[in-house]
Amino acid sequence: MSEPPRKLSHEQCRILWERGTEPPFSGRHLKESRPGVFLCAGCGSELFPSEAKFEPACGWPSFYRPVSQDAVETKTDTSHCMVRTEVHCPKCGGHLGHVFTDGPEPTGLRYCINSLALEFRPEEQK
Repeated sequence: MSEPPRKLSHEQCRILWERGTEPPFSGRHLKESRPGVFLCAGCGSELFPSEAKFEPACGWPSFYRPVSQDAVETKTDTSHCMVRTEVHCPKCGGHLGHVFTDGPEPTGLRYCINSLALEFRPEEQK
């Protein structure tokens, strides 16, 4: 279920719509470990479950899988004289980060995502 987006900061707009990035180890979601789901800051779509988050020490929140196969989309990114795979939101097109093939099992993937491109919805307390 999507939530309405909140007003975005200049830095969030720069990351989501201009394909920017935040400095490593600066993001508010880097240490987030509560149960819940990470949402697109641009549109509120569910992107990554908290149980798929892991700590690779790369400086950005990282996940080994999205909430579903169609929760994120990818495309080739050849900016900065590199060839990488960009991750973006399929609903609003916002740039989230990149995916690499050096992640943990069971997928072997590392979705390296900007904190400013994410919102976090904690699991309901029972």
